[in-house]
Amino acid sequence: MIRVFIGYDRAEAAAFNVLAHSIHAHASQPVSITPLMLSQLHNIFTRERDPLQSTDFSFSRFLVPYLCNYQGWAIFVDCDMIVKEDINALWSLRDSRFAVQVVKHNHEPASQRKFLNHVQTRYQKKNWSSVMLFNCERCKALTPDYVNQASGLELHQFKWLGTDDLIGELPRRWNHLVGYDAPKDDIALLHYTEGGPYFDEYQQCEYAEDWFAARDRMLFVAQGVRAAKLKKHKTDKHHGVHATTAAYTQKG
Repeated sequence: MIRVFIGYDRAEAAAFNVLAHSIHAHASQPVSITPLMLSQLHNIFTRERDPLQSTDFSFSRFLVPYLCNYQGWAIFVDCDMIVKEDINALWSLRDSRFAVQVVKHNHEPASQRKFLNHVQTRYQKKNWSSVMLFNCERCKALTPDYVNQASGLELHQFKWLGTDDLIGELPRRWNHLVGYDAPKDDIALLHYTEGGPYFDEYQQCEYAEDWFAARDRMLFVAQGVRAAKLKKHKTDKHHGVHATTAAYTQKG
């Protein structure tokens, strides 16, 4: 079972649901998806909201190893993303030499503000923690007490590891920063880090059409004749995003 934790923010509920569906729709293996909702963590996550944090999950993401009882592996992703390929391909990159694996961006935002007028913070290793492949057994420093008390830089710059040698590198295609990274044909995960197209002011952003297409697939309900046609695809060995898309795009 592939374990995925998605940061949940009340201001971006649609983003969570579209991302979760995009993961399931492309997956070739069973996936368990858990939203990191503060309303479900109130007995564990007790730190006050930092004036600089832009999402509800800015710090709660580091509770993932604890929530997994420091056993096995887990993936964390921000909610402002969609997955375009099989999440099993990311899962297969697990490397026991490392405590955590990330895309090692050199991200230096040009703007002062981002979505919902939040301050755009700048620091080394920015966006490394937006996609993390956790080797939970080797992340025991991330206790609830530590996560509740550590500074933002201590957490997001992985100072809790003691050495950067324990940070493995993932291919950049698994965290493509929309609006910063040059467009490519092999993108596996789109990250709308400045603001997703579900916000009015970002509806014309790069790759907006990909997000809206993913949203439409998530909202799809077969009606009438189309519902009957869709049932014929349930035995297709490739049943999932490809079979479903083929089914509901048929005329009739």
